[in-house]
Amino acid sequence: MQITTPPIIHTERLLLRLVRREDLPALFDVNSNPAVTQFLPYPAWQTMDDANVWYERTLTRQETGAAWQFAIVLQQTGLALGTCLLFNFDPSSRRAETGYVLGQAHWSKGYASEAMRGLIAYAFDTLDLRRLEAQINPNNVASCALIERLGFAREGLLRERFFDNGGFCDSAFYGLLRELPPTPM
Repeated sequence: MQITTPPIIHTERLLLRLVRREDLPALFDVNSNPAVTQFLPYPAWQTMDDANVWYERTLTRQETGAAWQFAIVLQQTGLALGTCLLFNFDPSSRRAETGYVLGQAHWSKGYASEAMRGLIAYAFDTLDLRRLEAQINPNNVASCALIERLGFAREGLLRERFFDNGGFCDSAFYGLLRELPPTPM
């Protein structure tokens, strides 16, 4: 597995590209909404300073190869609707973790599943990963349903794994394996 700077990923309606500073106003609208951040490990952004701190941390993680944070951009308008990411890369096991967040105004339009299908294809086909993992607060029923529709299998429950906006919470642990051809005997 070779980790290099990712290209822009195109889907039918979206493009996924590394987050840019000019995305921050749109991403502030996403991440300042408590309904969006309810199940996330960080509180809703209060000011653009919060957005800038997040962006600087994101740049550092990208520069070190620890994570790639993609803006989910609507091709028709250029508006960032949310983000998705690959992180916790384990090259020796050819696996990584994934996550996503989408603005409430864009829920139930198929954007999250479309973006994630594009990201999954990139992870498996281009990066040659063999496994993706996701951890979701099991109370986030919509996100659990989305990840299951994408083919992820629920593999377990990690009790009081994270602290989110409501306190310590469980984490439903999901995995998706790339279908590989059989190994010759």
